[in-house]
Amino acid sequence: MSEGSELPGSGGTQPLPVIEKRPPKAPEFGQSASAASYTPVLTPQEGGEHRRMWSVRRVPVVLVGLLGLGAAGLLLYDVTAVRTDRPAMTWRRTLGEQFAARPLDDLWVLIGAGAALVLGVWLLLLAATPGHRSVLAMRAGDPDVRAWLDTGAAALVLRDRAMEVPGVQSVRVRVRRAKVDVRAISHFRELDDVRVDLDAALAAGVAALGLARGPGLTVRVDRPGKKG
Repeated sequence: MSEGSELPGSGGTQPLPVIEKRPPKAPEFGQSASAASYTPVLTPQEGGEHRRMWSVRRVPVVLVGLLGLGAAGLLLYDVTAVRTDRPAMTWRRTLGEQFAARPLDDLWVLIGAGAALVLGVWLLLLAATPGHRSVLAMRAGDPDVRAWLDTGAAALVLRDRAMEVPGVQSVRVRVRRAKVDVRAISHFRELDDVRVDLDAALAAGVAALGLARGPGLTVRVDRPGKKG
């Protein structure tokens, strides 16, 4: 409304009060961050078997197999040539002379031994560890059935759960085998209240995933950074 408007039933114009609406004042937050950490505990009946999936490791097997096959074939060819009174290959004569002339503490001998040691340790680790660190074992009602869930899919499900909490502007979820790290940005509400709601929502989300082993949960809530 503005001044000079006529009121109905009045004999003239009378000034009317002007109402000014002030812009809302930005809320003052007393916190910049809130965090919590706890580890859900599953009973044996809920947990069940949580052995990891073993990787077939096709790439290392193919590489080692091709290298071994090539080296064995080349050596067999050279030995056969020598047995038929032909001269040995240059590389084998040179290698034999180097092994006979160089001492054990020679730099190149140490480098070769170190490379062979690293390769052997790597192959032993591949043989003794299951691999597939990006999958999580799930509970199964049938003992003959084994199921796994990808960590990326689990993080996406938990992120959707977190975004449903009032006050959450954005959230980043990282799921590992033993721990779930959650970093949320809240643009309103008290941070402790948002964190409590996130704890409840994410705990329910982790339980709904049906994992055989409940991971630890770490939740951190911050305010958005200042622009500019």
